[in-house]
Amino acid sequence: MALLSIMIKYKVNSIKDYNLFVVTESYKKLYKTLKDLKNEKGRIIHIIGAPGTGKSSNIYFALNNMDFEVYEPRFELHDQNASSKMVFNEIFKTISRDFHVRSVHEVYKKLSSFDAILFADNFHDTHFIDKNLVGFSKWTDSVGYKTFYFYLLCITEYIKHRSEYRKMNIVFQTAWRVYIGEKKYDLFSDFGFLSRIMVFFLKMFFSVAEISYSEPETINIVKKHVKNVDNDIIRRCIKKHGRKPRFICEALENR
Repeated sequence: MALLSIMIKYKVNSIKDYNLFVVTESYKKLYKTLKDLKNEKGRIIHIIGAPGTGKSSNIYFALNNMDFEVYEPRFELHDQNASSKMVFNEIFKTISRDFHVRSVHEVYKKLSSFDAILFADNFHDTHFIDKNLVGFSKWTDSVGYKTFYFYLLCITEYIKHRSEYRKMNIVFQTAWRVYIGEKKYDLFSDFGFLSRIMVFFLKMFFSVAEISYSEPETINIVKKHVKNVDNDIIRRCIKKHGRKPRFICEALENR
């Protein structure tokens, strides 16, 4: 089986894709955080976790079990070297097209009618869903430090329309990825004390829910997806890959 096929197999990309889910302590905390949105507005929640921990599966499973109206914008970019300004404008164009409106005011009015606006895999990883598209994560990998201008545009937009943002809830699946050699790391979870400092500062401005697992939870998740595998084999994989079920499942299938 090709590596790409294995990666896609263990990657969750929609609210409907939640089979074989295992409830963990992280999930329970996330569920409680999201449930509060039903009666609140103006919240921005960042969901963090190392690559391979299943942030998407936790988000989608939680939302599927809530009576929520959720809008999940799709990132529809074709040029992985596009400028930050172009990307920023394309996001607004996509949302405007979804709602059949033209003005920024109309866009925000439509968004405020939802319990939550979700930026997860249909935004970050559309290239796994449609090979003709470039997901946000692929674009950031391609342009590197130039993405800082995009974030500056987002901050400016928030300040400019702060009163509109107080009428909506935004949920981000958040990862700041760093490549060392061919391995992918997350700045919020893979660098020990430095990661804790980063999370501390993030919590000063936003609500944060972290997805991480104990060893027994990791073993249970892997065994749910890969049949007839011994616990000791999974423990050896944990030592090599960390408590990251998706990477462990990929390694076991690619043996």
